[in-house]
Amino acid sequence: MKFQLKSDSISNLSADIIILAINENNKLCSSLNLDKSFQDKVDSIIKLDDLSKSIASVSISHINSNYKRLGLVRVQNQNDISREDVLKSATNIIRSIKSIKCSTIVLPLCQFSNKKINEGFASKLFTRAAIDGLYEINSLKSDKKVLNKQYQIIFQANKPDNAAIKSEIKEGQAIAEGANLTKDLGNLPPNICTPTYLANQSKKIAKDYKMKSTILNLKQIQQLKMGSFLSVAKGSREEPKFIIMEHKKGKKSEKPIVLVGKGITFDSGGISLKPGAAMDEMKYDMCGAATVLGVMKTIGQLNLPLNVVGLIPACENMPDGIAVKPGDIVKSMSGKTIEILNTDAEGRLILCDALTYAERYKPDTVIDIATLTGACVIALGHHASAVFSENDALANDLLKAGNESIDKAWRMPLWEEYQPLLNSNFADIANIGGRAAGSITAACFLSRFTKKYTWAHIDIAGTAWNSGSNKGATGRPVSLLSQFLIHKTKKLN
Repeated sequence: MKFQLKSDSISNLSADIIILAINENNKLCSSLNLDKSFQDKVDSIIKLDDLSKSIASVSISHINSNYKRLGLVRVQNQNDISREDVLKSATNIIRSIKSIKCSTIVLPLCQFSNKKINEGFASKLFTRAAIDGLYEINSLKSDKKVLNKQYQIIFQANKPDNAAIKSEIKEGQAIAEGANLTKDLGNLPPNICTPTYLANQSKKIAKDYKMKSTILNLKQIQQLKMGSFLSVAKGSREEPKFIIMEHKKGKKSEKPIVLVGKGITFDSGGISLKPGAAMDEMKYDMCGAATVLGVMKTIGQLNLPLNVVGLIPACENMPDGIAVKPGDIVKSMSGKTIEILNTDAEGRLILCDALTYAERYKPDTVIDIATLTGACVIALGHHASAVFSENDALANDLLKAGNESIDKAWRMPLWEEYQPLLNSNFADIANIGGRAAGSITAACFLSRFTKKYTWAHIDIAGTAWNSGSNKGATGRPVSLLSQFLIHKTKKLN
């Protein structure tokens, strides 16, 4: 996929297709300065009224001009166009173009800009949608779909701020490619995407973008006394890995932002075995880890002037003769003892040791990302990720980044009243708090290990993948976290 920015008039450009937006009154959305001959042809197609009234609907017609086809997309009146409208329109345009012989696309940006959206941001959303729309899940199919067509989008702007728009296109491309890596990792089967495989991906990203990657093996994890993490890993024959990535492009004096990703490459539930239905989807229980790797790829591609550390505890959760049992008590790296009442509440057990490890970086902020609880899906469904934080500024920054990137999140409570649900008669803390408020008590558990820094937890159990006929990883919340980090760089400058 290639992207260009041109300021030539539409009449002087040529391509396989031009995309024009029309509003609810069947009028072109912006003054495009079309020459009369081309305007008449466009008007004649609009008069056919073939385009659905639904926002973001697309129709494609042949047109005899310097463009072979005309694509019409339905939008609201221009002043009312939202970010969601632009992204949905872009997604539907790419979907429609994939089915026809078309490789060059002209897209005038002024049609999608208003007081809320500038041309640069519109180009960013179209770039993301284009890369996302061409993604195929086929890496292990014998009859792979090979994308022979090389698509090129020519963004047209009458008076372009070249540097600003090109920067937005670059950001959109990097975010989409990071999300695609996250999708690739999530979609791989668990016999391939093992802890060792994730570790090798970390090494590759580090090599490509001049980062540092350190992989700790079983013996080294034992030396760190990560008893909670190891209790989950002991039921599997796959060796656990503790993956550390360091992107040091900020000032030496700047404290790093630490991203911690849950890396359960397959979750059987352990001794508290899950039901068989849809257990194959537990290969997605490493999507927090995949998100961290995707974000590290994005920030490496953008060479963001930040200090960012990625931490990934990676292992399988399997039943075995030596697997951890309900009722066992283990000691975490922090020294806190944990009574394990349910071995299927394992994500928090590996994350708590990683959160303790994060202390050594004296971080500015720590954010963990995890497919942590089914209770989160009951609370929020599949539209929003859940954000938990005791820090209002951090929570608001994450929500803002989610809204801007259309990778939405919703803040959940983390009140002291929930903490007693984790009380144990036999240890410092229990690993579950009962059925009520399950996503909140999971976050409360993690909060016990984050007292030395500013922290947020993002539960992506409902947003990391789709089930059913469209089964596959979504790449979320790479866009949210990438936008959050981009905002950080702009605050520093």
